[in-house]
Amino acid sequence: MTNDVLTEATDKVKKLRRSRDDKMLAGVCGGVAKLLGVDAALVRILLVAATLFGFGAGAVLYLACWLLVPEEG
Repeated sequence: MTNDVLTEATDKVKKLRRSRDDKMLAGVCGGVAKLLGVDAALVRILLVAATLFGFGAGAVLYLACWLLVPEEG
């Protein structure tokens, strides 16, 4: 019985995965957009703004996600 409850709980948890379908470079923005339920273009615009106004922090964050976040599938 506890195994069924655990399986149901883990099925409902959203996990961050890089997108295979909605990607321009590595699929990080597409995966984040899918997780948050927003358009990927909005996430990309926010990432560019973070890169420009955050002295490259957005680019560093994107590269870290590219290396650490697994691809969906």
